[in-house]
Amino acid sequence: TGKVVPERIAAIVSGIAAGCEKAGCALVGGETAEHPGLLEPDEYDLAGAGTGVVDADQLLGPDRVRAGDVVISMASTGLHSNGYSLARHVFFTVAGWKLDREVPEFGRTLGAELLEPTAIYALDCLALARDASIELRAFTHITGGGIAENTARVIPEHLAATYDRSTWSLPVEMEFMAKMGGVPQADMERTWNCGIGMSAFVDPSVADLTLRSLAARGMKAWVAGVVSEREGSNPRSTLEGAYKAR
Repeated sequence: TGKVVPERIAAIVSGIAAGCEKAGCALVGGETAEHPGLLEPDEYDLAGAGTGVVDADQLLGPDRVRAGDVVISMASTGLHSNGYSLARHVFFTVAGWKLDREVPEFGRTLGAELLEPTAIYALDCLALARDASIELRAFTHITGGGIAENTARVIPEHLAATYDRSTWSLPVEMEFMAKMGGVPQADMERTWNCGIGMSAFVDPSVADLTLRSLAARGMKAWVAGVVSEREGSNPRSTLEGAYKAR
């Protein structure tokens, strides 16, 4: 930080602690440094890293995914730290909006909408992984690159995952940006998460059980797609259909 202000440092660390609690991990160390001249007094830069351990026989991934598996998707809470360059261009350059603009469709200001924290799915995913009755294959975290690109990373070469857009609605803020900025659907889906923050791949026989488990934890989830044999040089992950009307 440019200047150590105890109250600000306390607020920052309390936010980190809240995130650790949501993720089920420990904050085991850290350092605060004051850099006047490099940073302005009110500026700060924050960096962190997480380390996890799993037994080899418990590893999830492409080798477990089978044709017929279903995709259980979990809702995102906003942009999730991806696609802000495009969001800024649309809201500030194209639309000329200000951060304090009240947006009825959002139910809050634009600034509050853009500052919505990224959902942390760690404990929800661990609950599924630890449930012996759920035949879990893999997870994919939808970050930069969008749904299809991130999903392809956990799909083996001979299979393909297909998402059905009609199973969920495009988040209102992304719908706004796409219309105001004239953003093509393909660009939108490569840049934003479009409403999905995490997807789990499970055996179809435990789809309902998986949904009930997530619902009991307060996580909005639904069956968003299916895994099938891949034909020719088709992509390993695609989206089809139209988004469900709001």
